[in-house]
Amino acid sequence: MSSVLPELVSFLEGLPEPHIVFDRQYRIVAANGAYRQQFSPGGSVIGRTCYEVSHHFDRPCDQAGESCPLARSRQSGQRERVLHLHHTPRGEAYVNIELAPVRDASGEAAFYVEKMEPLRIAEGRPAAQGLIGRAPAFQEMLALVARVGPSQASVLLLGESGTGKELVARAVHEVSLRASRPLVVVDCASLPETLFESELFGHEKGAFTGAHTSRPGLVEAASGGTLFLDEVGDIPLLMQVKLLRLLENGTYRRVGSTELRRADVRVVSATHRDLDAMVADGRFREDLYYRLSTFPIRLPALRERREDIPLLAKSLLERVAPRRLQLAREALARLAAHDFPGNVRELRNVLERAALLTDGERIEAAQIEQALAVGRRGTARPQPGPALQASTAGSGQPLRDAEREALAAMLASHRGSRAELARQLGISERSLYRKLRALEDAGKAS
Repeated sequence: MSSVLPELVSFLEGLPEPHIVFDRQYRIVAANGAYRQQFSPGGSVIGRTCYEVSHHFDRPCDQAGESCPLARSRQSGQRERVLHLHHTPRGEAYVNIELAPVRDASGEAAFYVEKMEPLRIAEGRPAAQGLIGRAPAFQEMLALVARVGPSQASVLLLGESGTGKELVARAVHEVSLRASRPLVVVDCASLPETLFESELFGHEKGAFTGAHTSRPGLVEAASGGTLFLDEVGDIPLLMQVKLLRLLENGTYRRVGSTELRRADVRVVSATHRDLDAMVADGRFREDLYYRLSTFPIRLPALRERREDIPLLAKSLLERVAPRRLQLAREALARLAAHDFPGNVRELRNVLERAALLTDGERIEAAQIEQALAVGRRGTARPQPGPALQASTAGSGQPLRDAEREALAAMLASHRGSRAELARQLGISERSLYRKLRALEDAGKAS
C-alpha cells in the first residue's frame, strides 16, 4: 500500500456517502463506514475485487457487458461517472458511481476512489411503484435522468404514448435539489385554450366573467419546485409566446393584472408528438422548442426493452389484480412476443383484462390471448400500396400518380392522428407532412 493511503482512508471515513478504494487489479483496499453500513453489514470486502462484490461477476465489468468506470478512467485519465445495478443486502439496486484516480509521485494512477450513491427512483426487480427495468435502453434513459436531475436545466421527455413520461418527470424531480418542494403537473392536452392562461398564471378578481375572486395559477403552486408540462405539443400558439417569456426571464402576469411576478420553477415537459415537424410546419415556435429542450431524453418504447416485460408484468399485476395471481411461463412468453403499441399503459390494461378473465390462481397464455384480442381496435386498416412504400426514402421528391392515389386512399380510410398514420406508413411525421403538402399542391394544380 502507498504511504498516503492511511491519510486517504481517514479522510474518506468521515464522508457521509459510501466510498471504497481499490488498486489497479480491482482489489478493494479500504471501505468507509457508510459503505460498510449500506453494502456489507457484518462482512468484510477488503481484498475482494469490486466486480465480484458489486455484481457477483468473475471478471471486470467491461468484460461482462457492463460499463466499467475504471476502464473508462484509464482511457480518459479523468474521473468517470456511470450508473450500475449493484447487489446489496436488500437485493439488486441502482447505484450512481463516481470514480476518481489517485496518482502517485510519478503521475500514474496508483489507486481509485469510488463514491456510490443509491438511486432510489428506479428498481431492477418487481416493485410496487416507480420506474422498473434493467434493459440496456432503460438503463441509458435512467442514466440521463440521474445526470440531469441535480441541475436546473429544462428537460424535454420524448416518447410514444404510454411509455411513462409522468413517472420519468417525477424521477427527475425526486433527484433534483427541489425534491422537497411541489411537483405540479399541467395536462396541456386537456386545458381549453380560453382557460389555459388563467390556469397556468392565475387571474385577478373581475378579470373575466365568473372570476369572483383572485386565484393563483399552477406556476405559483409549483414555486420552488418543478412544473411538469405534459403533452406540451398541444399548447396553443398564443400561449406559447407567454410560456416563452416565463422560460426566458422567469416572469409572468396574472390574467387581468399589470403586475409582473417572478417564478422560481424548474420546467420539465413531455410530448409524444414530433416537435421538429411541428416547428417546420409553423405549429410550434422554434425559440420555445429550444428553450424546452435544453436536455432532451428519449423514452424507449416497450418493444425496445422486451426483456423488461416479465418484470413489469409481475409488478403491474400486483397493482391491478383484485387478488394475488401468478403468471404462467407461457403467458409471460406471449406477452414478450407482443409489440405493445400502447406501451406500458397497454400492458397494464391487458393484465387487468386477463385477471378478470381468470377464475383460478394462475393466468395462462389463453387468458392473455383473449385479453389481447378483446383490446384490438376495430378492423385492420388498408396497408399502403407498393408505390407508397417504395417512395418513403425520397420524401423530398414530388409524388408520383400511383403514390398520390395510395396516399389519398389511406387518408380517406384513416380515422386516427397524423402521428399514427406516419407510423403505419413507416415514415416520420415530418415526411408525412411533406407528402400531404405535395398532395394538396397536386390537387390545386389539377
